[in-house]
Amino acid sequence: MNAAGLNERRTLSDAERLDWLRLARCENVGPVTFLALLDRFGAPAAVLDALPALARRGGRRRPIKVCSRAAAEREIAGLAALGGRLIAMVEPAYPEPLAAIADPPPVLAVRGRADLLPTDSVALVGARNASANGLHFAERLAAELGAAGLTVVSGLARGIDARAHAGAIETGTVAVMGGGVDVVYPKENSSLHERLLAEGAVIAEAPLGTVPMGRHFPRRNRIIAGLSRGVVVVEGAARSGSLITARLALEQGREVMAVPGSPLDPRASGPNRLIRQGATLVENANDVLDALAEGGRPVLGEPRQRWPSDDAYTPSEEDEAPADARESVAQLLGPSPMPVDLLVRQSRLTPAMVATILLELELAGRLERHPGNRVSHSQPAA
Repeated sequence: MNAAGLNERRTLSDAERLDWLRLARCENVGPVTFLALLDRFGAPAAVLDALPALARRGGRRRPIKVCSRAAAEREIAGLAALGGRLIAMVEPAYPEPLAAIADPPPVLAVRGRADLLPTDSVALVGARNASANGLHFAERLAAELGAAGLTVVSGLARGIDARAHAGAIETGTVAVMGGGVDVVYPKENSSLHERLLAEGAVIAEAPLGTVPMGRHFPRRNRIIAGLSRGVVVVEGAARSGSLITARLALEQGREVMAVPGSPLDPRASGPNRLIRQGATLVENANDVLDALAEGGRPVLGEPRQRWPSDDAYTPSEEDEAPADARESVAQLLGPSPMPVDLLVRQSRLTPAMVATILLELELAGRLERHPGNRVSHSQPAA
């Protein structure tokens, strides 16, 4: 691909898709780092060649684990055997709103109706231990939103999520999994999972066979919000995962909506708080449709300046940092997240130098990234 076509979406070849998956599965390569590496090197194949040297320069003492070609081939074959497919971020089938967030999944595993991903979507999330009224309302709301032409997105958890999927199953619904697309969680939703594979879609960022753990769900929630034009919260405690999804939606420029509840019910504390903070109060589907119409399309931010290409990377002088710069930047990092802009000012290095050093430190396991373009120190890899 030449420079003029760097922003164009395209269907990857099998070899290119394999490289995308390999890089996404490499040790210490998260979504933000994935994009930064592609910005620097142009294509996953070039990044894979450069990873060991980058990690060594960051201070790593043992070789970084690079996903092997055989392991990636097994994952793609396993997904195909389940009737699924892998979609990379630059491909036409990848949802444009999700591609525009700060940390989009480089690859998505999809089972079921992949054609639902590019459609207009709204997320419906809420409490696992929901009330009978909350469950009934969520199912009815999902059905009405589906009838109005929206795809309903949720997380296939027990409670509100499951009822949202059930309500929209006939019109179109997408379940975002915390683990692999082949792992049903919770088990009580097995029959619903099967229906979604036949009539809806099941997607995941994680590899096949990944059993969901607590740390996986915030990552899943950013995808739920990122796919959607808006998020509706139906019941949820003040510190629940539903409120995390709402916060992420706000950060991504999406509409945030909430269904009010009794102040005597702890499950209503989350939505009621959101409403006090300015979220749209929802009593029926028309409230959601009106909010989306008034808000227009989600604020997707600036388009990416370039998509990965096959162009070879040529180092520039701006990338080269003084010999002692890496340890100087590492010493400025602390356990509390700090903005990268502040790090640039305090280090007195160019932004390009700091960006390169942060990539090297992260690949070495010495850096953690946080929302809001912030970073902190982590323990060095052994």
